[in-house]
This record gives sequence, structure tokens and C-alpha cells, in this order.
Amino acid sequence: MAAVFVDREDSLAVIGSIARRLEEGDSSVLVVEGDSGMGKSSLLAEVHRTSSGGACRVVLVSCVPGLGRGGEYGPFLDALAELSSSSRAGKRRSMWARALGRGAVSAAPALVSLAIPGIGGVVDAGTAAVKSALATGSIPADSLGSVRTIMAHQISEALLAEARDGAPLLLLIDDVQLFDEGSRELLHILLRKLAGQPLSLVLGLGSYTSTTASGAETAQLLRMWETRHNLLIARHRIGALPDWAVSDLVSARLRGQDVPAGFAAQVHSVTGGRPVFVDQVLKLWRPGYGTDVPLPHELPHAVRERFRGIDPEVQELLVLGATAGQFFFSHTLAEVTGIPQVRVQDLLHRVADEHGLVRERRRADMPRWADGLHIDWYDFEHRALQSCIREGQQNEGARLLRHAQVAEALERLPRAGEDLPREVRVMIADHLRAAGPSRAAASAGAHYRLARSVAVDELAFIQAEKYCRTALDSARQLPLGEPERDRLLVEAAELLLSLTEVRWKGSGSEAASPGIDSLAAEAEEAARRLGDPLLMARTALLRGKTLLAVHGLDPSLEKHQEAVALARECGPQGTEALYVALVEYGRQLPKRNLEAGLRVLFEAEELYASAAELGDVASPLLQHARNLNEMQIGVNLFDAGRFDEALQRLLRCVERLNREAMRGELPIALNYLAQLHIAMGDTEAAEAALTRALAFEEEYQEERETISGWHAYNHALLALIASRTPERAPEALRRIQAAWLETQETWLVNLVPIVRNLYVDVLMAVGENSRLALQLIGDTLVETEITKMERSRIAAFCLRSRLRLAQGDARSAVVDARAAYAILEERGAMPALRTEEVLYDVSRALAAADAEEEAADLLERARAEVRRKADSIGDPRQRARFLNAVPLNQALFTDVPSESAGLAVTVRDQGDSQTQG
Repeated sequence: MAAVFVDREDSLAVIGSIARRLEEGDSSVLVVEGDSGMGKSSLLAEVHRTSSGGACRVVLVSCVPGLGRGGEYGPFLDALAELSSSSRAGKRRSMWARALGRGAVSAAPALVSLAIPGIGGVVDAGTAAVKSALATGSIPADSLGSVRTIMAHQISEALLAEARDGAPLLLLIDDVQLFDEGSRELLHILLRKLAGQPLSLVLGLGSYTSTTASGAETAQLLRMWETRHNLLIARHRIGALPDWAVSDLVSARLRGQDVPAGFAAQVHSVTGGRPVFVDQVLKLWRPGYGTDVPLPHELPHAVRERFRGIDPEVQELLVLGATAGQFFFSHTLAEVTGIPQVRVQDLLHRVADEHGLVRERRRADMPRWADGLHIDWYDFEHRALQSCIREGQQNEGARLLRHAQVAEALERLPRAGEDLPREVRVMIADHLRAAGPSRAAASAGAHYRLARSVAVDELAFIQAEKYCRTALDSARQLPLGEPERDRLLVEAAELLLSLTEVRWKGSGSEAASPGIDSLAAEAEEAARRLGDPLLMARTALLRGKTLLAVHGLDPSLEKHQEAVALARECGPQGTEALYVALVEYGRQLPKRNLEAGLRVLFEAEELYASAAELGDVASPLLQHARNLNEMQIGVNLFDAGRFDEALQRLLRCVERLNREAMRGELPIALNYLAQLHIAMGDTEAAEAALTRALAFEEEYQEERETISGWHAYNHALLALIASRTPERAPEALRRIQAAWLETQETWLVNLVPIVRNLYVDVLMAVGENSRLALQLIGDTLVETEITKMERSRIAAFCLRSRLRLAQGDARSAVVDARAAYAILEERGAMPALRTEEVLYDVSRALAAADAEEEAADLLERARAEVRRKADSIGDPRQRARFLNAVPLNQALFTDVPSESAGLAVTVRDQGDSQTQG
């Protein structure tokens, strides 16, 4: 029966208005929404067919896996391929056309490298970083988001360039609920650029899939896009066919037949005008049925009626094909059933010719990823038909067995070369998962290999995370303690945690199942059961990181120390793991013991310089660890009062980061450098560094929908600087409120008290809301009693002492001051805490309480601390500025201390670069 398109005048008119607006220079986006079987895809195909040769170029692409190239950014690359292949008189082929020609089945990163001069280094760096994660269990994940954003930007720019190079472009994208992660990100970027461009979009959305994870994500994004771009985006929903349209369809489809009077009305009544249901009913009708044709009242019944008239041997093939998916290959059916492939092909040809349930796809219409497969391809008429056969013609046990058989058969597909396309490997993994517990091990392994593959080849990190989670779910179905289960758990958990580390949140995330620390503990226990020393060291290090993010410093330090010890036991093969563990341990230990922490950091630096195994200057992991180690040494030298050495280290680190392709550590280095500038009295340089750090992260925040914990920290420090100038008080409040809101959303235990203390400091500086300040301080003291973040605890006591002294409550001020002093005396010098400032605050409180002699002693100790730090500054001008421009230092060397003295405790996190919200 020939395809017939009826009705949809309203829908065609709506899409036509989009085209007319585009011709007039007004770009827009239309979301065409319809349930399964309502004719959404047919509508878009009709628009594409009838619009050829018009004032606009019209390109139709689909997100269905069996169409187009597949993979990350698939539909957009398909659109570029079609546009780039168009003949252009007198014009050279674009870079994208040449890239798509040379890399027809390449993943997006390779295509971007071919098409965009100069970007290859960035893409290569991202790929190498992921390979480091797979080899070592650690990853500079905070450096990778920018690589994907750059790729999405470049593809979106290429699409806009193609749109500008010719008549206006109307891009139809069907089944966007099946968007891959990269395409969602790219559309997010494209919408912001669309206004005024000769490009409009029509997005076909199958609302029936909103219950799936991918469909729900797309639906959520669409709601957000509609809010942000409300003048750009409109929706149109396709409804059922009216009675007259069903009548037209019956007449057209059964033209020349003796159709009973009233038959069309009966079809509309039974089907409700649902196109796919009408189609199935009409295919049941045979000449001579008259008015007695039984009309099933549900779509599955209609499919069952058609299915009954088919030979049992063919029925088995169709059930197997429906289990394989919306499309399938004759080779797969032959492998499973044992029927010769030629016989299978003949049977499928006959059923397609006589019953129309399936149709063979021409070789020219197969997707590019199938080019190397020696197959013939069959599609079901509609996914609803395939679903009805799959669900209605077999019981659960048979379906599980068939899924397992299909997975095995797909692995044996005849092909050119050894490797199967990623799309086929995805199909195999899906079937192994659908096969249930009997194939759990194979499912876990297949999904883990997919995660590795898409992370390295496509830099598709979100998709890799999903594959890791599926691998974990499958692995957990295996018997507890089985070595294969444990190895799969360790590998998948390690990769998942490495890929997600940049988005880790604090204790709130433990409500998820499992939380990051629960997952790290599971991997650590599995490594112990395996008895693999290197895996034990790597999982202990990973656990140390999750403990810090979720439970605080003390348990984290113990685990980091254990990781260092385990890595030492591995000998030469554990050198890289030892180096990374030393760096991570050295970054946390100064929070408890500054000098001990510096010793560990210097040991890591010496190991890097001396171990031949660490000589790979191209390793992103080693590069990342070296950068973190150097900046940590710099900031801890600052904490120890060795200012010149600290400044040289931090300036050198920032300069090197500026030259690197991936600069994820830059906001951290700039944070440390800014705080050193503040301490030395150069607030102008500090503000410049902080502004640059914020801009660096905000450039990609919109696209990545995420930002590191350092953004809130840097924003809070900038608020602190602004609060010291009365005219900037509103700016200071706006900045600190934004920083605190961001901190509350991420809730990293090592960051929360730091930003909260800075919030209090800003409130006090601008004379705002002492009640809120006291509440915030109280929260910090309660929290740090549990987390043992002692430096933040000291800072909180000092802030409350200062506040109570300003309120005239000298007795309470002394209590808080002595509490801060007691911790300082017990712990000694601490990072992110100026000893002289604590001593000065205690001295002021004691003096107000008439403890003059003790106050004078502490004041002299504070002055000695400042003199010691001044002696570490070689440049006379910098030394003079340190002594004269820093308000606290001015107050210390003045007979009558100022009531408002000092940039208050410049609390700072020494924590993870890879914590973000």
C-alpha cells in the first residue's frame, strides 16, 4: 500500500509560519510534540518533501539510533554532512566538508580536530587525560569540561556558518527525546546564538518517552529553555486525526475496493483517529469482508490479528526480530535460529511483500556506521508495532533467552576489520543487560568497555558515567566475593568516581544510592578481597578524597596516609600511584600540621624530579599533580611566612598554566596568588587575579551547567576586598550572598565554613545584620566540632570575639578569644590563618577586660610574627607595602589600635581542586 498523508493542515501551517518568519530574517524554534503513532515523524517527512526547492533550505535529521551517523552530536553532524555535500558553484568545499569526507565514521573529537585548525592540541590533551584516568584511577576531571564545551561551540559555529552560506536554513530534528548528551549540550549553546541568524529549528518530541531517563532529561531542559528563551521557542502538539481525515485515508488506501458504507466512521470510532492504529486496522481489511470486519479495540489486538495470518516459521523470525529491536539483520536471525540466511532473507522478503509488517532498507539508506558491516537491514513499520510483537508474543523467560542469543549473534556480524562499530557494541550491551542475571558478568564487562571507549574516543563523559552505573548494577548481581565481580566493581567505580569528581557534592549526596563515599568504600573493599596491592592503593586514595568531601578532614587524612603506605609497598610499579598519593596527602596534611604537610609536598617534588617513571611530560595526570603540588607548596610557604619563596612559586605556576592547553587548575592558583597579594597589601593585584579566576570559570558555566567550588570561594574573597571600601558595600553584599548561595548548593564540608566565615567578615565590615552574623558563626562552631576543621573554628571564635567586643560584651569576647587561642597554641601555625591576627584579636579582648599585662605580651608576639614575615620579603618596596598598607600591620605598630583594624581572618581552603557543584 502506498504511503498516504492526510490532514495536518494546522500543523503544516504552524511549521509554514516558522519558515516564513525565517525568510523574513526572524529565527525561531518550534517543538512539535506527539505521542507514539500520532504521525509526528510523518509530518516532518512531509514538510521536508514538500519544501524542497523553496526559499529556505530544509534539512531533516533524526536522533533514532538506526538513522544517521549516531554517536555524540550525531544529528548535528548529519546536518553538517548534508549541507557540506551540497553543490556550490564556484566555492571551495568547507573545512567541515573535507573533514566529514576524510572521517566519515570518525567520532566528534576527531572530526573537530580535522575541521578546526589549532584545536587538535586541546582535543588531544582531553583524550590523553581520560587515558590517564583509565591507567591510574585518577583524572584531572576539572580540566575536561572545557574540551567538550569547545567542541560543542565549534560544531554550533560550523552549523551557523553553513546557514549563513546560502539560503536560510530550516533544520528539522526528529525524536529529540533520544538526543545524546553532546547534542543536548550543543543545542543549549546554539539557542543562545540563534537570534538574528538565518537558522530556525523544528524539534520533533515524542512525549511517550518522557518516562525514560533520556526523555525526562530532555523534557526538563526544554522547560528550562522555554523559560530562558520564551520569545524564541514555541510548542505545537499533534492530536488525533478528525473523522473526515480518517475517511480520506480509508478512501485513498482502499481505492478501487468495495468498501462498506459507514466503514470509515467505524474505523474512526474504534481507533480514536490515532494514525498508527488506523494504519494497522486498514491492513487487516481484505476484499469481501463487507461490514463484518472485526475491528479490534486496542492496538495490540490489531497487531495480533495481523500476526495470526503469518506462517509460524515467519512468526518466530518476527518475534526474534522484535526482540532485537526496531531494526534487525537477517544474519542475526539466521545465527540464532540455525535457518540458512538465504532462507531467512526469502521469508522476510515474502512477509514484507504480503503483510507489510517489516520492510528492507536499501544499502544507500543505511547509517554511516554500518558501512563496514556485511548485512542486510530490516525495519518494523513502526516502533509501536515492534513493541507489541516483542511484548505480546513471548513470555518473560523466552524474551530473556532471546536477548542473550541476539547479543551473541551480533558479536559475530560479518564485517570488514576486527572491530564492531560503537553502535553495535551498544546494542550488544543492551541485550546482555536485558538478558537478566544469567548474563550479568557479560553485561558489566560490556558496559564498562563502552564507558572507556566513549570517554576516550568521544570525550562523552556523561554517557560514560551512565555506562559505568549500568556496569555497577550488573556487577552487583554476581555472587558476593566472586573475583570477577570484585574486579568489575573496582574498575567501574574507579572510573565513575574519577569522571564525576568535578561535580561531587557534600554529605547531602549520600542520600543518593549509593553516595560517593559509599561507592568508594565498596570499591576499596573489593580491592582488598582481590588482594591486588596497586588497586588497594588506588582505591584507598579515592576513598580519601570522598571522605574529605563527605565527612571532613580527620578520616580523610588517615585514609590518605594509608594510600601513601600502600603505594610504597608496590615498589617501582607503584611509583606513579605513590606520587599522586603524596600530592593528595600533602595538600590535606597542612590543615592539621603545616610543617609536616610541607615535608610531604617536598618529598613529592623530589620524587617527581628523580623517578624515571614520572618523566612523561605529556601525561595529563602527572602534569595535573605537578601543578597542584607546586601551587600547594607555594601557598603553604605563604602560610609559613616565607613570602618571597611563595610568590615565586605561585607566579611560576600561573605562568605555566597559561601556556597549557587544559588549565583547569588556574582558578586555584589564582586564588592562592590573590590571597598572598592581600596579605602583602597589594589588593589591586589580588582583585585582578580573582576577577580573572571568576571569568575563567564563568566562560563555560552556562554550557556545562556546573562550576567548581573554587568559584564561590573566589567570589567571597572578592566580596571581602570590596567590603573594605565604603562605596562598594552594596557590591560586597551582593557578591558574598551569591557566594554563600552557591556554597549552600554544593555543601562541601571543607568549603562551607570558609565561605561562611567570609560572609560574617563582610557583614561586620559593612555594619550589616549582626544577628545573622552571630547565627552564621554559631553554625560554624557546631559544624567544626564534628568535622574538626580547626582553622575555621579558630576563625569563627575570633570573629565572634570581635563582634561581641563591638557590642560592649567584653566578658563574652574574652571567652571566645581564649577558645581560639587555646586551639592555636595546641595546633601551632595553621594554613589559611594569620597567627598575628589571632594574637591581635585575643590581645584586644583581654585589654578590654583589664588583663593589660597578658594583652601586651600577646601584642608583642603578634608584632614579632609580622616582623618575621617582613624579613622574608627581599624587595624593599614590597616589604614597605606589607608593613604600611596592610591594615592589621598598621594597627599593630600604632600605640592605639584601630577598632576596625585588619583585613579579618583570610580563611582559605586548601582542599580539592576537583570539588565542584
